[in-house]
Amino acid sequence: MPRVRRRTRTAALAAALALMTTGAVAVSQSATAGVTSLEAAPAASALYIDPTTQAYAAWEAASGADKDLLAKIALTPQAYWVGDWADAEQTRQQVADYTGRAAAAGQAGVLTVYAIPGRDCGNHSGGGVPESEYARWVDTVASGIVGSPTVILEPDALAQLGDCDGQGDRVGYLRYAAASLTDAGARVYVDAGHSGWLSASEAARRLQLIGFSDAVGFALNTSNYQTTADTQAYAEQVSAQVGGRPYVIDTSRNGNGSNGEWCNPRGRALGERPRFVDDATSLDALLWVKLPGESDGACNGGPAAGAWWQEIALELAANASW
Repeated sequence: MPRVRRRTRTAALAAALALMTTGAVAVSQSATAGVTSLEAAPAASALYIDPTTQAYAAWEAASGADKDLLAKIALTPQAYWVGDWADAEQTRQQVADYTGRAAAAGQAGVLTVYAIPGRDCGNHSGGGVPESEYARWVDTVASGIVGSPTVILEPDALAQLGDCDGQGDRVGYLRYAAASLTDAGARVYVDAGHSGWLSASEAARRLQLIGFSDAVGFALNTSNYQTTADTQAYAEQVSAQVGGRPYVIDTSRNGNGSNGEWCNPRGRALGERPRFVDDATSLDALLWVKLPGESDGACNGGPAAGAWWQEIALELAANASW
C-alpha cells in the first residue's frame, strides 16, 4: 500500500513531539473535539504519533465537524509503512527519520515492512522488490533503524504462501528479514493473515516454517476487519501451537467487524485505540497497522491503494464507538 507522505513539519510540531510524555492512550471523542494543534492533543501514549501522515495533513486542513472526526485518526498512533515505492537508500532515510523522531520523543514507533517479491500476488497492492535484491533491500532498511521499534513483517506474505508465481524463496526471505531487522534492534512480528483466512493450525504451521529464533511473535488482522474478540480467540489457538509466542492485533478498522469484503467495505468503524497489553494472555499490543482513511485499492469507489480517501476516513470515524 504505497503511501504519500507530507514532508514538511513546523518547528512547533517538532518541539511538541519532543515534549510528549508516556502514558495511556486516551483520545476520546470529547478529548479530540476542537483540538487544533498537536500541542493541544491529549496526553501521548508510549506509542508514537506521527505528524507526517496523510490523516494528519487532512486534519490540519479541515474545520468544524470534519476536523473533530479526523482528529480521531490523526492523533492516534499508527504504523509507518515502507516498501518498494522508494529506492532502498530513500527508504533507509525514511526509517531513520521516523524511528529517530520516535526515539527522541521517548516513544515506540511501529514500522510495517512491505516489499517481499511477489507482494499481494499482483492485486491492488502488487509489487515488491526483485528476488535478487530483497536481502540487500532489507539490510539497507534495517541500517536506518533507531531505537527498538516494533516491526510488522510483510503483511499477507505467509497467508499467500504458494498462491502465485514470482514468490521465490519466500520462507527464506522472511527468515532473513526477521534476523536482519532484529539484529538492528527491532521487535519483529511476522504477519500471519487473519482469523477468516487460514485455520489456526495452518497459520501455526506456516509460522513454524519461519521460526522464532529472531522474530518475537506474530501479527494478525493487518488491514482487515475481523473483530478483536474473534481475532484474539483465534490468536490464542495459534499461539498455543507455536510455543506460546506473543502476538499483536491490528484494530484500526475493526470496530464493526467484517461484512465479508476486504477492499474498502462501507459501513465499517475505527476499532479500539492502540495500546500495549500486559495481562494473562499472549497479546502484546493492539495496534493501528493499517492507516484508516488510506484506500485498500481501486475498488468500491476508492482510489489507488494507499491514497487518501477522506470520505471513508470520515465514515470510519463517525461510526466509531468512542
